Amino acid sequence: MESTYIGLAVAVVGVAGTLMASVLSPRLLARIQSEQFTREQRAAEAQWLREQQVADLARRREAYANVNASFRRYRTHLLNFLWTVHKGAVTEAAREVIEEARRDHHSVFAAAQIVASARVLAELNTMTRTLSETYRRIMCLEEGDPDPDGSFEDLTADFNRLWDQWEEMLGAMRADLGVEESASGRAGAASSAS
Repeated sequence: MESTYIGLAVAVVGVAGTLMASVLSPRLLARIQSEQFTREQRAAEAQWLREQQVADLARRREAYANVNASFRRYRTHLLNFLWTVHKGAVTEAAREVIEEARRDHHSVFAAAQIVASARVLAELNTMTRTLSETYRRIMCLEEGDPDPDGSFEDLTADFNRLWDQWEEMLGAMRADLGVEESASGRAGAASSAS
């Protein structure tokens, strides 16, 4: 009789195990799927963040390149206009060239303000103030009402200051983009820009 109870007990345990498996198996599967879904969501979010970082870097790189090129054009046109003023050969066409370079610089600067880091934005603001002041001083000289320190020679010296500020601005941009700086790299950049 003992063997009957043992057989019955084994049968009950087997049936109970089978029934429990059918109840527990979907729950276990659901938990595994939920954990897998969570891992996939985290991986997708990490991928999205990486893509955003790459896109942000590309936007900053493009904006910085544009503002750098625009600054160089504007600086060159300002210097050319200063020489034209010095020679007394200012024409309406010369004025339009400088105004076009100025408008272009303002437009490019406005686009860069949106994506620039705080440090780069500070350098851009400093550069733009200096350019505006240099423009104002040249226009005063051209109109025959120069500032006390607004002679041709004084204004020519301002362009050296502009170039030094450009190097600071360029260094901030390169650092923001993760470009390593070396002393020889900066010297090479400055000599090639001349």
